[in-house]
Amino acid sequence: MLALERRNEILEKLQMEKRVVVSELSLHYGVSEETIRRDLDKLEKEGYATKSYGGAVINEDTGIDLPFNIRKNQNVQGKQKIAELVASLVEEGDHIILDASSTAVFVARALKETRNRLTVLTNSIEILLSLTDAPEWEIISTGGVMDERYLTFIGIEAERSIRSHYADKVIFSCKAFSRERGYMESKDSLAEIKKSMLLSGKTRILAVDSTKFDRDAFAIVSDLQDVDIVVTDEQPSEAWLRDFERAGVRCIYPGE
Repeated sequence: MLALERRNEILEKLQMEKRVVVSELSLHYGVSEETIRRDLDKLEKEGYATKSYGGAVINEDTGIDLPFNIRKNQNVQGKQKIAELVASLVEEGDHIILDASSTAVFVARALKETRNRLTVLTNSIEILLSLTDAPEWEIISTGGVMDERYLTFIGIEAERSIRSHYADKVIFSCKAFSRERGYMESKDSLAEIKKSMLLSGKTRILAVDSTKFDRDAFAIVSDLQDVDIVVTDEQPSEAWLRDFERAGVRCIYPGE
């Protein structure tokens, strides 16, 4: 096993169990305790963990971005609920734009099971791979600079590709969702992609799970009223629902 693969597995274990023990990891992977300590040193430097006596604990800082393969395994049930609701909004033959969020991957899978003919423009490498067995669909990649941490294309070329199209529906997610500051991302390059998407769709759908509500992140994408529909996995608070109504945003959630 490569060191990177081992560190990713350790990070997944940290996400699930909140702490890891050096001696246990050493036995599990068949490597020395010193090797495991180096792995934990790396995870600590990247901001994912805090070393403790004999092991490490998870860094609960919500500003830290996890690798895509970790994020896609978080709140799977919630993302599946969101995906089913979003899929019901997409009509046969629609032209849609999907971002590179883990939630959008679930949306793409749900659409593949329910729609025979769509045109999809995406900057997500994961979505491009997952749709290789959808022969009746037209799949368009934005191209651009690959960011391996997010499995996405970013940069001027990706933004230009998005802005040169106009879709029936744009479906995207975000890092954080604030009543005061709107939709937010962890870094500017991701925010710029989302801004391009918001300019390129007739109906703009934010697919965001409930863990993102009342959070802040570094880069502001847009104001609350700049989307048409918010789809989430749980009923938001009354304060949020009032804000949606004032902004003219439809909010859809299970049992609505």
